[in-house]
Amino acid sequence: MSDMATPQGVDGPGSSAPDEPAAVKPRLSAWQLVVGLGVVSLATDMVSDGSASVGGALLGQLGASAVVVGVITGAAGAIALILRLITGPWVDRSGNYWGFTMAGYAVTAISVPLLALTPVLGAAALVVASALILIERTGKAVRAPAKTVLLADAAGAVGRGKGFGVHKLLDQIGAFSGPLIVSAVAALTGVLWPAFLVLIIPAVVAMVLLAALRRRVPDTTVYAPAAERRAPRDGARTPRGPRWLLGGLATIEPATRGTFLLFGGFAALTTFGLISFGLISFHLDRTRLAPLAAIPLIYAAGMVAAAIAAVVVGWAYDRSASAVLFVVPVLTAFVPALALGGGVVLVIVGVVLWGGATGIQDSTIKALVADLIPSAQRGAAYGWFAVFQGVAAFAGAAVAGALYGDLPLLIALVAAAQLAAIVVLAVVRRRVSRTARAAAA
Repeated sequence: MSDMATPQGVDGPGSSAPDEPAAVKPRLSAWQLVVGLGVVSLATDMVSDGSASVGGALLGQLGASAVVVGVITGAAGAIALILRLITGPWVDRSGNYWGFTMAGYAVTAISVPLLALTPVLGAAALVVASALILIERTGKAVRAPAKTVLLADAAGAVGRGKGFGVHKLLDQIGAFSGPLIVSAVAALTGVLWPAFLVLIIPAVVAMVLLAALRRRVPDTTVYAPAAERRAPRDGARTPRGPRWLLGGLATIEPATRGTFLLFGGFAALTTFGLISFGLISFHLDRTRLAPLAAIPLIYAAGMVAAAIAAVVVGWAYDRSASAVLFVVPVLTAFVPALALGGGVVLVIVGVVLWGGATGIQDSTIKALVADLIPSAQRGAAYGWFAVFQGVAAFAGAAVAGALYGDLPLLIALVAAAQLAAIVVLAVVRRRVSRTARAAAA
């Protein structure tokens, strides 16, 4: 697959078409917006990942059984991914990318600190806490497609691999530091609820910075060449009803749509093999390979690996997109055998590979989607892409749990899925290369 060109700067004065107004010069450089959005994600992930690190413990203290904890946290993960099938086309239809982004971040900023009130709610505590956890993940589903479109606009001017990689690095710093802050506050106070109050601070920082970014760059398409800028929304041309939900796919050219669906299949196969850290932590605790207090540190090692992989592979993507994507199934194939192994060193190595693969999934793969899909359909495309990953993540977690007692079979199944992923990616590579040659002809 030949490398796909990405715009390297903001349009100059003579780059607009004769019948189009010249682009308004943004008040921030593309890199400043990429980093700014990354810092917003950093602060918000301190809130969301800090909450997620003790969400199950909070539900347990409020009277939930293990089954209830699993159902609530599993449903939260599903909402965060699959609901994007609706929010992605919705944001494309409205064109209000900043509005959806701010609304989604605001939901997280409000819902997590409210968890501090649940211990005093008596019989309603468990229901309210469960609802807040689900609402917080709904905020993620609302903001993710819109924010990714904004990021793709700015990253297109600096190299999408680098842009998404830097964003993922900042994102993972928040995912790493948030649980540490919650742990420290809980250790000092002996209870969980003050930690949720402390998370108000990064929540406010995120919202203030996001408002400032929107004020300075209200239209992020100024970073793109004129031919790639999204047209204003036109209700007469926008699909409605059932076609609205499918609009992001239906409006994409058939050849590109087929490539996108194949690439979604590739992502699903690799995601299927990335067993959840919940099962890994269960394995560590059940086998007594590590003390309970050390399990979050092992998780943190995975987050560090995700951040490093996102940046390194992001830079490599801008040089050779096809080559770096083959890293994902290769890393994933080794995860079950190591992360569910019989020694703590093996598990740590497995978690590092798991983190590296997830980091690449969340950065480089999104960059390729941005290169495949026209700007006006990217919100819907990211929504559909999240469905591929969400369904595969649930399927992978269920199969891994069912085969936990038969590790060789699980290893073989994951290896077969990753081999299939390599084959699918090779097909995608060939299709994209053929499309690029046809466009150049």
